[in-house]
Amino acid sequence: MLIRLLRRGLPAYAGLLAAIAALQVVGVLANLYLPNLNGRIIDQGVTLGDVDYIVRTGAIMLGVSLVAILAAIAAVRLSAQVSAAVGRDTRAQVFSTVLRFSEREVIGFGAPTLITRAGNDVTQVQTVLTMMLLVVVQAPIMMIGGVFMALQEDAGLAWIMAVAVPLLAVAIGLVISRMVPWFKVMQEAVDRVNRILREQITGVRVVRAFVREQVERDRFEAANVEYTDASISVGKLMALAFPTVMVIFNLSSAAVLWFGAHRVDSGAVQVGSLIAFMQYLIQVLMAVMMTTMAAMMIPRAEVSARRIVEVLDTESTVVDPGAPQPITAEYAGVEFRDVTFRYPGAEAPVLDGISFVATPGTTTAIIGSTGSGKSTVLSLIPRLHDVTEGAVLVGGVDVRQARLEDVWARIAYVPQKPYLFTGTVASNLRYGDPDASDENLWRALRVAQAEDFVTRMDGGLEARIAQGGTNVSGGQRQRLAIARALVRSADILLFDDSFSALDVATDARLREALAETTEHTTVIVVAQRVATIIDADQIVVIEDGGIVGIGTHDELLGSCPTYREIVESQAATLPGAAAGSAS
Repeated sequence: MLIRLLRRGLPAYAGLLAAIAALQVVGVLANLYLPNLNGRIIDQGVTLGDVDYIVRTGAIMLGVSLVAILAAIAAVRLSAQVSAAVGRDTRAQVFSTVLRFSEREVIGFGAPTLITRAGNDVTQVQTVLTMMLLVVVQAPIMMIGGVFMALQEDAGLAWIMAVAVPLLAVAIGLVISRMVPWFKVMQEAVDRVNRILREQITGVRVVRAFVREQVERDRFEAANVEYTDASISVGKLMALAFPTVMVIFNLSSAAVLWFGAHRVDSGAVQVGSLIAFMQYLIQVLMAVMMTTMAAMMIPRAEVSARRIVEVLDTESTVVDPGAPQPITAEYAGVEFRDVTFRYPGAEAPVLDGISFVATPGTTTAIIGSTGSGKSTVLSLIPRLHDVTEGAVLVGGVDVRQARLEDVWARIAYVPQKPYLFTGTVASNLRYGDPDASDENLWRALRVAQAEDFVTRMDGGLEARIAQGGTNVSGGQRQRLAIARALVRSADILLFDDSFSALDVATDARLREALAETTEHTTVIVVAQRVATIIDADQIVVIEDGGIVGIGTHDELLGSCPTYREIVESQAATLPGAAAGSAS
């Protein structure tokens, strides 16, 4: 999976990759030449007392060293640049892919793991890519060139190299093989830590309200300890690798000196050649160590790459059709035609046989008991889910046959849990229309009954909004979300129980102001309170996923027992006439 992921990102940087390879070739050849020059200085300069030869050859060594240093610096810089760019591109791809996901895919993965995959997992791949770019060219040339140059110096000691190199590779390989399962445990533990931390931060009020701080501390402690234990296990194995490498290095050097001394004594090899051979052996072992160290990082990066590719290869269940139909209606309405919807893996459908029409300039209300499927009906219009059977039409076109952008452009949606983004009041409202003027923003705020409290906020439209809107009350958050939808000036307004945090008086004023500004707008409201929908042009009553009544408030009081029960249960909160009708 790691190679597959890198194949996606590296081709765009082929020129930089070629430059990195060229620089590494130059650097390795320069490093391979240095021990030979050092040996010549000892044999032909120091031994013979030729100072001029030492100076000339020393100057050449300085020049070669400078070339090696400059090539290494440039190669490292370019490698870091390429890996950072690939990491940036991969994060962007993951982000774009997640944005295309339907609610089904987001729920399937879960927000914590998607965050980890876009952050920590990409970082792991980026880190190992840097190592690979530095090793993939340099190490093979260093190993092959080092062996060749060492044999040129003294073939009689080649057996030491034949023993040391495989021994080092096997020793590090054994360490790596034990690391692989721990890397997977670590990444899964990161997911759990992120999930618990996210739940505790977003649900801090619930935690405190139920005095569950200690329980949550224990949950986090358990996940944190699991991650810590896995990290310690990996750390122990990595700590074992370095002493192993040093033991083999030192034993190899000792063997070269021991057996080489006898060859020097017998005249089979000169002292300079022996020193050069030992330096080449160290270079070869260093190349092996670099390769194995990079290989140590590959298993964790492989796990991360598999998790990233899993996201990138996941196709959204909600996609544009091959031959989209345009929505040409001047003002779009909504029609449900015998719609059935079943969540994946569910035994029974959530909605069954839903049919109704919401026309422009009218308000359609949907009411029913908790869990009856009201919000699900609303989610099918912007294609947060696709119907199992039947069809949902916007402007006379099946939403599955239209481009997603065309459908979304006609809709403004206020979710059940309004969410505000970090920024200002103005930046949140302009989510609906980036080009909206301040005048339009204030107009939307007036309709949403939010003008008064925004005026009182420090800065007005430029007042700061915290992430999620946590620095404003629930009712204020709802009204700002409603204003954001109104700024969009869409053909269809969807309110998913968006008035629940408002008092009855504010609710009434908002509905009155809304009626004056939605002359050609299709308004669909999901509500729990009858007072919110009492003036709707039509009310759709849903029970157990099916429609049990459609009509106005007065019509349903006489024809729909379910609606009558709901009205009677809320009679105390209704206007006097409505309460009287209910009785």
